[in-house]
Amino acid sequence: MSVGAGSSGVGAVAAVDLGATSGRVIVGQVGQDTLEATTVARFANDPVATPDGMHWNLLGLYSAALAGLRQALRAAPDVASIGVDSWAVDYGLLRDGRLLGTPFHYRDSRTERGVAAVHERMPHAELYRRNGLQFLPFNTLYQLGAEPTDLLGFADTALLVPDLIGYWLTGQARTEVTNASTTGLLQADTRTWDEELMAALGLPRGILPALIAPGERLGALLPEVAASLGAGSGVSVTAVGSHDTASAVVAVPMRSESAAYISCGTWGLVGVEVERPVLTDEALAANFTNEGGVDGRVRLLHNVMGLWVLSETVRGWEREGHDIDLPTLLGAAAEVDPATVPVFDVDDPRFLPPGDMPARIAAWCAEHDVAAPRTHAEFARSIVESLAQAFADTARLAGRIGGVDVETIHIVGGGSLNRLLCQRTADRAGMPVLAGPVEATALGNLLVQGRAAGFVGGSLESLRDLVARTHAPTRYDPRPRE
Repeated sequence: MSVGAGSSGVGAVAAVDLGATSGRVIVGQVGQDTLEATTVARFANDPVATPDGMHWNLLGLYSAALAGLRQALRAAPDVASIGVDSWAVDYGLLRDGRLLGTPFHYRDSRTERGVAAVHERMPHAELYRRNGLQFLPFNTLYQLGAEPTDLLGFADTALLVPDLIGYWLTGQARTEVTNASTTGLLQADTRTWDEELMAALGLPRGILPALIAPGERLGALLPEVAASLGAGSGVSVTAVGSHDTASAVVAVPMRSESAAYISCGTWGLVGVEVERPVLTDEALAANFTNEGGVDGRVRLLHNVMGLWVLSETVRGWEREGHDIDLPTLLGAAAEVDPATVPVFDVDDPRFLPPGDMPARIAAWCAEHDVAAPRTHAEFARSIVESLAQAFADTARLAGRIGGVDVETIHIVGGGSLNRLLCQRTADRAGMPVLAGPVEATALGNLLVQGRAAGFVGGSLESLRDLVARTHAPTRYDPRPRE
């Protein structure tokens, strides 16, 4: 049921935003001139290591999300709908509605055998012509390729993380299309499941549910869920850009014909928005991906390792007993002469798994005959410089591959608060960086819900204009080279 705005022209919706390290529940007030987001709950998302590998504590996340939604409904009893977004690629297997085991974490090493199993049947170049995805060893099709065949044969449904949460809330099993586009099993041109590919890979027919688009109603809350949340009968779950980057790109206050975006958090997703997939040899060679966006747009982007390298470095120092304050560390890093620290390849696969990042950076430097950083500040500056160079290079390349004349780079997400990173990206790219909003994923989630409920109308461009009017970005102009 579509719910119109109240007499004020502003309506309330709630977003469940699950990131790779933490989750939040946000209440949004959305109207033609209003876009406000209030976080009512935050909770950690810590992986769990067991003898068989690294897993997500998905039941714990769901429990925390429910507790957050109770707070949201107490804060805003008139909430009209709920939308769920999360990281991509990971999934749960079900049989008759029951979860079969605990979902694996995409950083688990089992994906290596999945890559070998899939590429034995179909090489990456052929996969790219079908799905348009960059090679990442944890893409869903590789994870499914690592599953025991008897388990896959027993399961009757596979649901990506936000779709699984939506299923538990409503009892409706659907796969939202922006997140489906990260699986490797969606046809790039038609945005439908590639049943021929699934058959070639030996995946069970029908294990993937019907698709649903952002803005479509998934269903009403199950009666028992509504009762536990204190929700009225009119509250439903609305599909949003359930891949968190798809939601984030909705809220980038950009002009897509002249801008690149970086959704910067654990990962740095660097790209441009285009109207149709780009499946050229150049895009394949550059390992660019074509992921679904809201309103049928295509997110032509490349995954850069992102702030994961810095955060894992800090965690390592803290495990060694050092007391690290990130703002103080970045302040000290800003005083380091950038010419004295190495710029390393942040996309080197050695930086993907958890572990001793400073040792890996030092090993990279030794292999490339450059001096490694020595102090904490030097390591932090080296990481920032390396990320900034990767961001600048990838933004320019995205523009060339996608036919976009990039004049401005927008950085949204947590990385937009890192002033040193934003400034050095502008310096290295030689073009302005507009930073913010930091809460882009939540805002994009809220906007899609608000539009579906009738609180705000118009095109994607008009939604971005609302973001620009209510959440003005911070501008960083490139400085002359020293």
